Amino acid sequence: MFKAYSLLICLLYLSSAAFSQQYISTQKLEKKISEYLEVSRAPGVAVAVVTKDKVLLSKGYGYRNLEKKQVVDANTLFAIGSTSKAFTTALLGVLEQSHKLSFDESPRKYLSNLNFYNDQLNSELTIKDLICHRSGLPRHDYSWYLFPTEDKDSLLARVAYHEPFTDIRTAWYYNNFAYLIQGLIAEELTEQTWEENIAEKFFKPLEMSRSNTDIYALQRDKNRATGYQWKQFKNVEPMDYFNIAAIGAAGSINSSVSEMGNWMQTWLNGGKYKGVQVLPESYVRKAMNPLMLVGEGVKDPKFPDQHLNAYGYAWFISSYKGHYRMEHGGNIDGFSANVCLFPYDDLGIVVLTNQNASLLPTLIRNEISDMVLKLPQSDWMAYLEEKIDQAKKQIEKQKEAQSSSRVAAAGPSHNLSSYAGNYSQPGYGTFAIQLKNDSLFARFREYQFYLQPWHYDVFKPREISKGRVDMETDAELDFNFQSNLQGDISGVAIKIEPTLDPLIFSRSAFNVELSEEQLASFAGVYELGGMKIKVTKAKDGLFLDVPGQPQYTLKAISDSEFVVHGLQGYKARFEVANELHMIQPNGTFVAKKLKP
Repeated sequence: MFKAYSLLICLLYLSSAAFSQQYISTQKLEKKISEYLEVSRAPGVAVAVVTKDKVLLSKGYGYRNLEKKQVVDANTLFAIGSTSKAFTTALLGVLEQSHKLSFDESPRKYLSNLNFYNDQLNSELTIKDLICHRSGLPRHDYSWYLFPTEDKDSLLARVAYHEPFTDIRTAWYYNNFAYLIQGLIAEELTEQTWEENIAEKFFKPLEMSRSNTDIYALQRDKNRATGYQWKQFKNVEPMDYFNIAAIGAAGSINSSVSEMGNWMQTWLNGGKYKGVQVLPESYVRKAMNPLMLVGEGVKDPKFPDQHLNAYGYAWFISSYKGHYRMEHGGNIDGFSANVCLFPYDDLGIVVLTNQNASLLPTLIRNEISDMVLKLPQSDWMAYLEEKIDQAKKQIEKQKEAQSSSRVAAAGPSHNLSSYAGNYSQPGYGTFAIQLKNDSLFARFREYQFYLQPWHYDVFKPREISKGRVDMETDAELDFNFQSNLQGDISGVAIKIEPTLDPLIFSRSAFNVELSEEQLASFAGVYELGGMKIKVTKAKDGLFLDVPGQPQYTLKAISDSEFVVHGLQGYKARFEVANELHMIQPNGTFVAKKLKP
């Protein structure tokens, strides 16, 4: 009896092992991943492969922290970036059933403070258009990336100034603000934050106990990955965690492959996890369908058996070698991800890596897809090596093109102090340009740039990281300063969106604090063509009185120059020879100071 029982256990074990081997060769995969890590210089990667009812693989490879030699495992937390989007739209799928939400309604029905750039967007745009990126709006990503805020309403207000590049439903173009709006709709309907909704409706029932939506929670976790970049294909350097703050609904989830496996199994089981209906089955069926063709439908002519590329309910949908595939990538500073479903093959794959802007998740996903589905094997390693080589050559070409087009002898038109000030654009925010040690620096909330004079009034921003100026990496956001009719620097044009004209950030000079003695030295009566102009020093500052006009306040922008508050383009400059230069749009007029 004992022998028979032992034989039965052995047969079950062998049967289970054979089933697993039929789907995936772990030894072969581990060798491949090791090669990928070496070629790509990625520190680490984690992989999970699941079916409807089995976890075929859940494992980490390489390091989550290079300096400390801490290894990746299946429970290591990574930032998963835009693969968070499927959670946000799925949340609306839940609310579609519980709160009678319709994807064909206008988002403005739910958000009274939402306004778009034009009447067409305000009257015709639907929630579904936002979901599948067919709004006609380009990315406008620097609005949240360079000008992050924790205030979601403040971020939403910027949308009114985001110019579209085409009409609704005429082209596919990725837009993260579309997911900010979805998250806020969920908040309006539930009276809970997007973060609370994700935790309650997904993390809790899916046993994703360590997953979170908070960059600070990621930083506190003991088993977290550190993000890295392969900078200029030279050095592998750690990157700071990036807090995307108010736009979190577009990509702030942090998770592990073990817990993301639960999310994939839910999709493969019609919305159920361990018998509990987490997602409405009707939504899962609907969300497996495409809504908008991406480009011409064929992503890469080299791989004609990957085609019909489209976007649906926060999933890219395509035919991969004859198999119906849903997938989405994710990228945020130091991290890259890919989550993939083959719904009609009952297969789910997630790949997470702590490398910035990495091809690894996509290529390892493809390796696993070919292996598990027994498909013709493509040489994805050769593809990676080719892409790296192309990128290196592109960097060199870009440097050569810039050098050849530079007019080296043409310097700035103004003294560098004339460029200092605050620069604002209502769809983005405000940043400061400061003069320090004969150099200009642009200061944003999370980033600082040295502005390298290039030619004329064009400056190149060079990022300052860890106290050093990176002169090799081009941010590709040249600062082209503009002048007004008086010759003053009035703003800076930056080509942020490739589909739109450069954005103009308007300049306002810094207010300068002057001593009581300095202000008092400017007080007096000045004569201009027989008219007497009075400058008065009072407790609140310096004031200008012109006969027949209201009193004006003078605000210092340097030790001798003031703007006339309330009159755009008007300034007062005090010269050492007791002169007051009134600078106006129609010219400069000189008034002589009268002796007391």
